[in-house]
Amino acid sequence: MPFDVNTIPNISDIPNLLDIVFKGLLIGIIASAPMGPVGVLCVQRTLNKGRWYGFVTGCGAALSDMIYAGITGLGMGLVVDFVSNDTNRFYLQIIGSLLLMCFGFFTYRTDPTRNVRHSGKAKGTLTHNGITAFFVTLSNPLIIFLFMALYAQFAFGLQPDKPVELVMGFASIVGGALLWWWGLTWLIDQIRTKFDTNGIKLINKIIGMLVILGSVIILLTTLTNLQLVK
Repeated sequence: MPFDVNTIPNISDIPNLLDIVFKGLLIGIIASAPMGPVGVLCVQRTLNKGRWYGFVTGCGAALSDMIYAGITGLGMGLVVDFVSNDTNRFYLQIIGSLLLMCFGFFTYRTDPTRNVRHSGKAKGTLTHNGITAFFVTLSNPLIIFLFMALYAQFAFGLQPDKPVELVMGFASIVGGALLWWWGLTWLIDQIRTKFDTNGIKLINKIIGMLVILGSVIILLTTLTNLQLVK
């Protein structure tokens, strides 16, 4: 296949690439933050086996998220012209804000500790922990709707004919997810002796409130045409 020099970014593209990376990091963090089954699994393994086992669990989840993020991104990339229209983007951001608000309420009200196992034993190698987390996350295709809401909210449209932007966008989403899992396992490792199921509930409620607050702020700024994300 002939080499297309037009795919090479120039200096004028740097602000756009930085914008894509920043948005991708936020999407990766927000998509990973709610304390679902993998989040609880990550906490359990960190407490029972150590930080690396918890982080590898997060890595498995991040790999699965990358697949769904790619499916969502490529699908939305086909309608990038629709998204780039100011009027269409305005309505998409409103819809995205409302969906994220509902997601925040759901996260806040959900009890992530219902399936917590109180056994002090934890089995499996690092590889086994990563693989199981990957398949647990992969078994929940509904995360595609979360990615759709986030892509719409942040106007995160990646075009298949711009491979550099495409790779950097998806890499930044994975980077954001890994950043979250690294920070979460570090925090739990630091407060290991004081952390219990109430701590998991508290983290989940804080995340839910932050998602609600963020979606409300962006919704209001969108409605008043003071867009935080263009």
